[in-house]
Amino acid sequence: MLEYTLKELERMIDHTNLHAYASDKDMVKLCNEAKEYNFKMVAINQVQSKICSEQLKGTDIDTGAAISFPLGQTTVESKLFDIKDALKNGANEIDYVVNLTEVKNGNFDYVKDEMQQIVDLCHSNSVLIKVIFENTYLTKDEIKKLAEIAKEVKPDFIKTSTGFGPSGATVEDVKLMKSVVGDDVSVKAAGGIRNSDDFLAMIAAGADRIGTSSGVKIINAIKNRMTDDNVDVIKINRDYKKNMK
Repeated sequence: MLEYTLKELERMIDHTNLHAYASDKDMVKLCNEAKEYNFKMVAINQVQSKICSEQLKGTDIDTGAAISFPLGQTTVESKLFDIKDALKNGANEIDYVVNLTEVKNGNFDYVKDEMQQIVDLCHSNSVLIKVIFENTYLTKDEIKKLAEIAKEVKPDFIKTSTGFGPSGATVEDVKLMKSVVGDDVSVKAAGGIRNSDDFLAMIAAGADRIGTSSGVKIINAIKNRMTDDNVDVIKINRDYKKNMK
C-alpha cells in the first residue's frame, strides 16, 4: 500500500487537448489550468508546441507533442522530422504512435528499429519519450510483443491509447503492459479516464502517468474526498508487482 499526496497525484497527470479544432485560446486555457493544478505536462498536437512552451516558460510543466497522431501511419523518417520540429519549437516530451500496419504485418523488426531510432533521438536531446500502442486495435499477444520490444529498447513510457480509437485504457491492459516491462519502463494510461475512481484504478494497476482531458475534475474530486475523510494522503494498493515476470 503506497501513500500519495494531492501534489503527487497532480504530477501524474498529462493535461490533454488534442482536438483538431483547438485554438490558441484553448491552448492558453490548457496551460493556465496546468499551472494552477501543478500538472506534469500538457499533451498537445505537434503544431502547438511553440505556443504551449512559451506559455509554460519558467515552470516545471512539460510540453508534450503528439507525433504521427493518432494513426501512426507515417514513415520513420517523417516521424523523426516531426520530432525534430517539435523539439525546435519547445517540446520536451514526445508521444508517438507505433506503425500499426507493421504490427499487423508481424514486422516487429521494423517496429523495433523505428522505436530505437526515435528513442535515440529523444534521449540524445534529454527529452522524455512515450510509445503509444493503441491497444484497442491489438491482440493481447501483440500488446505483449510490443512491451517486450520496449523492455529491450527502453523508452521512458509505453502508453495504452491515443484516446481517438473506439476504446481507451483498461485496467487489464495496464496490468499486462506493466507485467512485461516491469520497472525498466513506465506505463501511461490514456483514453476514457474521466473520473477519480478510474484515475486511481489505473495507478493501482501500474500506471505512473495518466493522460486525460478531465484532470481538473479528477483532482477536485480527490481533493474533496480527502477533505471529507480528513486525510492528507490517498492510499493505493499497487499490487501489479505480483504479476511481473
